[in-house]
Amino acid sequence: MIAPDVTVTRWWLVRHAPVINPQRRIYGQMDVEADTSDTTTFHTLANALPRDAAWVATHLRRSRQTASAIHAAWETPAADDRSPPPRIEPALAEQSFGDWQDLTYEELSATQPEAAQRFWLAPASQRPPGGESFTDVVARVSTALERLTAAYAGQNIVAVLHGGSIRAALVLALGLEPEAGLRLRVDTLSLTRLDHITLPDRSPAWCVAGVNLPPGAVLPPG
Repeated sequence: MIAPDVTVTRWWLVRHAPVINPQRRIYGQMDVEADTSDTTTFHTLANALPRDAAWVATHLRRSRQTASAIHAAWETPAADDRSPPPRIEPALAEQSFGDWQDLTYEELSATQPEAAQRFWLAPASQRPPGGESFTDVVARVSTALERLTAAYAGQNIVAVLHGGSIRAALVLALGLEPEAGLRLRVDTLSLTRLDHITLPDRSPAWCVAGVNLPPGAVLPPG
């Protein structure tokens, strides 16, 4: 039982569906399509999520497509089918790889070998030309999470995000160094749950209820 003076805001973080990328190009913040054809997985995922949640997606198509596919897969219609679309939050988008976007890893190694080598040696702190470091992503995602947690305090929030932004959220919740966050695996259509807990006269705290869980995972209800 939660004490009446404790506020718990529950984040249900879903990574988007697999990207259609047969040439294995670096896509980052490119607006690529997602494959939402796996109706069985979407059905399982949809029925694991709370129905009373606020919904958040990023401006990138794969995030919005995935959110729409989850809504379409609910076993029974929502009480109010006129519920608004997800709140669009560009600050929760994937890492930008700048000038490297749309290149294959082979093309990058062939055309910019020294820059690529520097990046792989320190991937958390190095910025691709015109892009962001993962440390930059942690900063912007952390600010957005704190802002939205305040806006939806005490509620469930389902956020359909990206591998990089979910890792950044875990860096915040676990108090990790950004480089350690890059070691975390976040599969497509996996579920990560973070609870933000506000206690009287104490600093807020994060609790990690699950990371990279399969779509059918059973978690404490919101």
